Order: sequence, then C-alpha cells, then structure tokens
Amino acid sequence: MAKGFVVIDVDRCKGCGLCTHVCPVKILALSPDTFNAKGYHPVMVTDPEKCIGCASCATICPDVVYTVYRERRVRAATAKE
Repeated sequence: MAKGFVVIDVDRCKGCGLCTHVCPVKILALSPDTFNAKGYHPVMVTDPEKCIGCASCATICPDVVYTVYRERRVRAATAKE
C-alpha cells in the first residue's frame, strides 16, 4: 500500500469535520483539547504511520488546510546478463 503524510495548517482549520468522514484509514480527528488562533478545534492526525497519501482530506476540505505528500517508490532495475 502507498505511504504518505499530510501537513495541516491548523490556523486555517474551522473544525468542520468533513475530512474525518472521508479518510479511508480513519486517522483524522478533531482535537478536543486544542484551539487554533480562530478559536476552533482543529483537525489532527491520530496515527501518521497509517496515512496512505490518498488526498481525500485535501480534496474535500473547504479551507484548503492540507498539503499531502506521497512516498515515491523506485523499482530496482534488473540487470540483463
């Protein structure tokens, strides 16, 4: 499975929760104890190692708080003798 990670601009997040519903691996949650500069509970990544880099969160986010990165896998070339 692909590997990825997200960077969240927490100060732009309004805590709408749309991303938490579309994440296929369910690693996003609203932070119950943290407030951002605007007074909202921002989203947080609960288990970064499980991120697959699908960008569903970034696609649905109305506030454009996500930057998604995917790991690039390079296949080893097989040598012909």
